[in-house]
Amino acid sequence: MMMRSAVAAAVVAVVLAVAVAAEASELKVGYYDKSCPGVENVVKWHVAKALKANRKTGAALVRLIFHDCFVRGCDASVLLDPTPENPAPEKTAPVNIGLAAFELLDEIKSAVEDRCPGTVSCADILIYAARDAGSLMSNGNVHFDAPAGRLDGMHSHAAEAQHDLPDSTFNIGELIQNFKRKNFTIEEMVILSGAHAIGVGHCSSFRARLTAPKEQILPAYRGLLAGKCGAGPDPIVTNNIRDEDPKAIAATVPSFLPKLRKIEFLDNSYYHNNLARIVTFNSDWQLLTEKEARGHVHEYADNGTLWDEDFSDSLLKLSKLPLLPHGSKGEIRKKCRYVNHY
Repeated sequence: MMMRSAVAAAVVAVVLAVAVAAEASELKVGYYDKSCPGVENVVKWHVAKALKANRKTGAALVRLIFHDCFVRGCDASVLLDPTPENPAPEKTAPVNIGLAAFELLDEIKSAVEDRCPGTVSCADILIYAARDAGSLMSNGNVHFDAPAGRLDGMHSHAAEAQHDLPDSTFNIGELIQNFKRKNFTIEEMVILSGAHAIGVGHCSSFRARLTAPKEQILPAYRGLLAGKCGAGPDPIVTNNIRDEDPKAIAATVPSFLPKLRKIEFLDNSYYHNNLARIVTFNSDWQLLTEKEARGHVHEYADNGTLWDEDFSDSLLKLSKLPLLPHGSKGEIRKKCRYVNHY
């Protein structure tokens, strides 16, 4: 009986693997060249305009590709708003606190619909927009040719997001297992964590860091976070100390003033910060507690060009995460926030 079960499990694994490979092969670079020529340029124009107004929008887009694709695959399910039919979609999950850039994606979708009605999925628009945001925020150092051909998912559940996405409080073992479930290695986990070089976090996501020992967090940085988190119920704090405001740094870590940047920039600074114990989340510091992960932190701190290349490759892999093998009917949504029958 046990042998039969093992054989059955192996057959199921092979079938799923074939299904995943088949689905990934259906994606194609230049998918809309004939059906909607120039759509990638339309997306890039809107993203560039948004980043010129507020660079944090770029960080929000890079975060969205992760939070969408890690749950149900890349199907734009994270974009769906609550409705009476589904009052708790993915974006309402605690782990998705602070997701943003939805208005920009609405704007892009509207422009694309005017150009090519009913042709381009919100899922593909999100991939294009996140790819372009990463490229613009890194001066072109992070880039990949994005295959397309996805459909928009019709299901979105907060419970699934809470189960599938890594939490900022995770320890290293939980992080490794979480990424492994999505077929990402320890190295790729470290690579994708480098996106924390941009963006902001909510105090509720790192409250425990305010009492962490000095072996885990630089006391001066802990003081900076404590000061920010005492300003309200759940304020946001810049992830990368290099993007902090000079006044706050002068009051807490004056020696760091010469390292501040004029604008947010997507680079390997996260790894330098981590080694200096000035990262925001517990899940960041946890990378230093495991031999292989710690080695990769050192590797990418030493070689920013390598990180640019590997981060681009990891984003591409992320963009190809398949839909669930069952219950994954798709459509081209008219509006990214709602399924078409709503």
